[in-house]
Amino acid sequence: MKVTSYYPVVMTTDVAGTADFYQEHFGFRALFTADWYVHLQLPDDPRVNLAVLDGANQTIPAVARGQVAGGLLLNFEVEDPDSAYERLRAAGLPILLELRDEPFGQRHFITSDPNGVLIDIIKPIPPSGEYVEQYAEGALPV
Repeated sequence: MKVTSYYPVVMTTDVAGTADFYQEHFGFRALFTADWYVHLQLPDDPRVNLAVLDGANQTIPAVARGQVAGGLLLNFEVEDPDSAYERLRAAGLPILLELRDEPFGQRHFITSDPNGVLIDIIKPIPPSGEYVEQYAEGALPV
């Protein structure tokens, strides 16, 4: 199987509100909009996509219909997590994990969307100590 694209789909009961959230706070634009589904993409990077789907829609198998996103963490790697932190905090988004450096190689903080989906805003940084050895060859953040 050759994968040609990959993107997460957030199932929700509020498609429009969730799509608006990602457009307002993360700069996505809508490529397709229906009352049951919105496909979002970053204008400056068409490889970054996210979709929002009504969890009760008939395209969802009956066994899973009505579910909403849960237990999900979306990672957004950014150039400047400090400015993202200040901007999202000023916009009133909940800060669930304060901005900090992790010894395993991340500067990050965690917020959430209106559905409770966690959003981890990350910048890779050089790891320290034992974590250096845990990276595969060529994968070490610099």
